[in-house]
Amino acid sequence: MIEYLPILIFLVFALIFSFGAFFLSIIIGKKSPYTEKNSTYECGFEPFDETRGKFEVKFYLVAILFIIFDLEIIFLFPWAVAFNEIGMYGFWSMIFFLFVLTVGFVYEWLKGALDWN
Repeated sequence: MIEYLPILIFLVFALIFSFGAFFLSIIIGKKSPYTEKNSTYECGFEPFDETRGKFEVKFYLVAILFIIFDLEIIFLFPWAVAFNEIGMYGFWSMIFFLFVLTVGFVYEWLKGALDWN
């Protein structure tokens, strides 16, 4: 378990740093509310519709695509770091994984899911 000690130290440091920054901003930060600061902001325009409006499916599709390709990077980084130790089985497993992702990407592209009209 001693191998996990640096990870534990990093997590504890990250938590202390993030909560410390959050609470210090509350304590030290200026509190000067005014109407413009407290108003609803919508890309520089005044709000013109209710906030519970429906979004197009394209927004969700883009979010899902982002998550998929983000997960791809999450799997590729440790694979690249341990590339010398995993051998040919690990190499071909990742090639198959990338092939499946590529087929999905081409399918979405051909279906027009990436066209932003």
